[in-house]
Amino acid sequence: MIHELLLALSGYPGTIFTWNKRTGLQVSQDMPFLHPSETSVLNRLCKIGADYIRFREFIEQHTGHVHQQEHHMNQPSQTGLHGIYLRAFCTGLDSILQPYRQALLDLEQEFLGDPHLTISHANYKLDEFQLLFPSVMVVVETIKSQKIHGCQILETVYKNSCGGLPPVRMALEKILAACHGVMYKQLAAWMLHGLLLDQSEEFFVKQGPSAGGAAANQEEEEEDLGLGGLSGKQLRELQDLRLIEEENMLAPSLQQFSLRTEMLPSYIPIRVAEKILFVGESVQMFENHNYNPSTAGSILKHQEDLFAAELHRLKQQPLFSLVDFENLIDRLRTTVAEHLWTLMVEESDLLEQLKIIKDFYLLGRGELYQVFIDLAHHMLKTPPTAVTEHDVNVAFQQAAHKVLLDDDNLLPLLHLTVDYQGKDSKDGSTPPQDTSPRELPPTGWAALGLTYKVQWPLHILFTPAVLEKYNVVFRYLLSVRCVQSQLQHCWALQMQRKHLRSSQTDAVKWRLRNHMAFLIDNLQYYLQVDVLESQFSQLLQQINSTRDFESIRLAHDHFLSNLLAQSFILLKPVFHCLNEILELCQNFCSLVSQSVASLDERGTAQLDILVKGFRRQSSLLFKILSSVRNHQINSDLAQLLLRLDYNKYYTQAGGTLGSLLTFSV
Repeated sequence: MIHELLLALSGYPGTIFTWNKRTGLQVSQDMPFLHPSETSVLNRLCKIGADYIRFREFIEQHTGHVHQQEHHMNQPSQTGLHGIYLRAFCTGLDSILQPYRQALLDLEQEFLGDPHLTISHANYKLDEFQLLFPSVMVVVETIKSQKIHGCQILETVYKNSCGGLPPVRMALEKILAACHGVMYKQLAAWMLHGLLLDQSEEFFVKQGPSAGGAAANQEEEEEDLGLGGLSGKQLRELQDLRLIEEENMLAPSLQQFSLRTEMLPSYIPIRVAEKILFVGESVQMFENHNYNPSTAGSILKHQEDLFAAELHRLKQQPLFSLVDFENLIDRLRTTVAEHLWTLMVEESDLLEQLKIIKDFYLLGRGELYQVFIDLAHHMLKTPPTAVTEHDVNVAFQQAAHKVLLDDDNLLPLLHLTVDYQGKDSKDGSTPPQDTSPRELPPTGWAALGLTYKVQWPLHILFTPAVLEKYNVVFRYLLSVRCVQSQLQHCWALQMQRKHLRSSQTDAVKWRLRNHMAFLIDNLQYYLQVDVLESQFSQLLQQINSTRDFESIRLAHDHFLSNLLAQSFILLKPVFHCLNEILELCQNFCSLVSQSVASLDERGTAQLDILVKGFRRQSSLLFKILSSVRNHQINSDLAQLLLRLDYNKYYTQAGGTLGSLLTFSV
């Protein structure tokens, strides 16, 4: 019977010890010569044998022979479990079963050497597995029931290894070390060669953008532009002026790789995972690009073998050390970041590229756009057609020549785009987000965009998503500059007619122009000086004070975020109000330019509507800015209010520009 017991404990039940999948391994009921206490001891041993049989079935199901391994790598098994981490888990599980198999062999030798040994001796020798096997079985059942996959297996094993039972902890740490072997191989391929070896989507780095939530759209629908100032929700938005990628006006991130956070084990912090992502992305970019290493050397400075040896050393350690792991990742990241800094700043002249972005996207070359507005105004004041884009680019080239901007290397990289109904987006550019894609843009100005062909390797900083955000700022700044130019043209008309006899309506008209110009001029000065120049100088200072590419990228992201926030593009109440004011100014300029003589009755009625609309919108703007100032939330809005109300005229007028016009109309 002892041999029957040892065979059963080895996974080969017979007539005395029977196997049932539901009840497990048990002593047969047809053994009347066994005392109940002996039956109890034997059944206790059978529980160990039952766990061993289930372990062996689990291992064979998910590893098996070579052809079965290939099957499991590419397709889920009948239980839905598959992947290389699962096979590594099975390898580790099999390794902790080896002491059990050796104990059975030792027992067989002892029983052969001493026939008088009893069942209690077997129970004593196998007692350590009474504690170990049930604990390991909990892990196996968790993986099976919850269909734990990929790096999530690391998290499951790690959590169960944090108990206070040394044999269980040591066994699970041994399994965890086997699973870490797979992770280190994937890390080596990703960080040293830019290869994402992940057929079954098990790694915590994936190809494609991260899966972000769409909750921001619901919040946007709740916006309320009340005339009483800002709501509490809008004030909270002001308090947290962050760059929201889910905003409808901004293009989604087109990042090629991202983190699969649900696969990241809890003992690897997100900051470390982001460094791993950055290193792999950078190496992958160099591997895929037709890049001549002799010009700047390998991105890892020919230290691939050294870093591979370090990863192998960590892989051989029985316990995972976060300190050693993060130190190695930091060294890799520093090496890559310094190389990218040299390549971007010194060899690709990043500062000059930023100046180009500022000159053209942020209207730094004001004289160029002043000439362009004069040349293209008649083309863009009407809805665009199929030929508008060509005509606008001709006007842009003419404006560049007039201001002596004849850079043959730069101008071909710049191209103005005009979106119109029915246009195919061949260049991959996104249409302006100010208008619905199903609606025809009201004017060409609203459909205007700028594209810039970014040269390698600057494309990792100026991504399509980043350039689209610059385009949002570009359209907004150009609209303000265009309105300012039209109001100045109205002033020129006024000077031409000042010798003529003026009516009371003319006085109202020119006073309204004066108030509009006052607001627009101060807005323009705020945007160009308080926002653009200030933020750009801070960006250059941060770039010159570091030799780390990641610091440059963060500084640039912060710069772009501040542009969108401080220019009120992300703050819907202020942005909507300013757009209404700009539209009123455009309508006023159209009215003035169309009527050379004094206004007739219809023109006077239109002027009255414009006066009331401007009063209403300027009052709303003042209330919004005052609400923010009173709550001391945002210094940018307070700065704009300071420029508009520097002598308290705005305040004394009750927060309404144009209030003195009511008695004249």
